[in-house]
Amino acid sequence: MTKEATIMEITIRSATSSDLSQLLEFEQGVIAAERPYADNLKAGHITYYDLEALLISDKAKLLVAEKHGKLVGAGYAKILAAKAYKKFSHFAYLGFMYVDPSSRGKGINKMIIDELTLWAKAKDIKEMILDVYDGNEAAIRAYEKVGFKKNLVEMRVEID
Repeated sequence: MTKEATIMEITIRSATSSDLSQLLEFEQGVIAAERPYADNLKAGHITYYDLEALLISDKAKLLVAEKHGKLVGAGYAKILAAKAYKKFSHFAYLGFMYVDPSSRGKGINKMIIDELTLWAKAKDIKEMILDVYDGNEAAIRAYEKVGFKKNLVEMRVEID
């Protein structure tokens, strides 16, 4: 993996503990963006990620996008074991893919994914997987644009 990727004044780098407060704000941005597609989320303040664990794990890479010293995006890859019947024994799960609304449409998400791909390849990982809510067409298009394909549809029903 390259130490930094810089394009159009955007730097992609490993997150540090000093980024944590901004990353927690980004996490709430992810949750707010997903709430319209996920009627099974609890009301009020929730969290998705253990960001501190991601920062120190040798099985994960948490990256941030920075412009002029301000964080404008983030994402992580985490190596997970695949089911025994899958082609590859392990895969990189991508999560926390977030770009600040004022910086969207500039290829930042692609830059983060490209760097995470390099990291995964260096770990001899051959497959990356991510989740996106059905109905979130903008996110689906963005991921398809960088090569992801729809794979499996999870279905749910609330029961009384």
